[in-house]
Amino acid sequence: MSGMRRVPRPPHGPVAIATSPWIVVGAGVVVMVVLLIVALGAYRGRSPAPDGAQPPALPVPSAVVAPSVPTSVPSPAPVLPGISGRASGLPPSTAAGSPSADPTLGPVGRPTATRSPSRAAPEQPAMTGRYRVVQSFDGGFIGEVAMVNTSSRSRGWTVRLEFSGGRLVTAWVEGVPQGTVRQSDDGFTYVSGVEVSPGGSVSLRFHMERAPSTPRECTVDGVRCNGL
Repeated sequence: MSGMRRVPRPPHGPVAIATSPWIVVGAGVVVMVVLLIVALGAYRGRSPAPDGAQPPALPVPSAVVAPSVPTSVPSPAPVLPGISGRASGLPPSTAAGSPSADPTLGPVGRPTATRSPSRAAPEQPAMTGRYRVVQSFDGGFIGEVAMVNTSSRSRGWTVRLEFSGGRLVTAWVEGVPQGTVRQSDDGFTYVSGVEVSPGGSVSLRFHMERAPSTPRECTVDGVRCNGL
């Protein structure tokens, strides 16, 4: 018995793993194979999309049409009398926040004096007439319309006399050719037979019966006579 050797026993536990590294490598390979099989099964378990199927279309936002804004055309500024159309010393456009320029202010900010349009003087009639009673008597009177030509050229004339009743006996012009008389129910109209020179004068006289001495109307070329 003394001549026989004992065969050493293989180590157990951690000492065996440490002395046999191929065991660790083999275990890692097994784990990787298992994980790969699990991953392949999970991928195959997904149901593929049917052929021809398309993903749902997303809603396309409709185009927003901006409301049309009417373009306003600035009206030209009114032209004031006495205001020059040129620039009054201010820049064409004022800076933001600065007060707007008053069109009635001058370069120094003082109001510019404006002249009101002059009123045209009333035009003087070319022929003026004045009425008067030359003579009164029982049952009638003799009246006169004296006229003056204030224009710069020779003119004819027309006298219109209206009375409240009465009758025209005759009418005449002294010293010149006679004109035309047109009688009516309320008076008469006399149209001259000759023109009156510039600055010249002429008198129309007439005889009325059973009529008031003051006429209801007296005009020379449509202008009311003086002296009424």
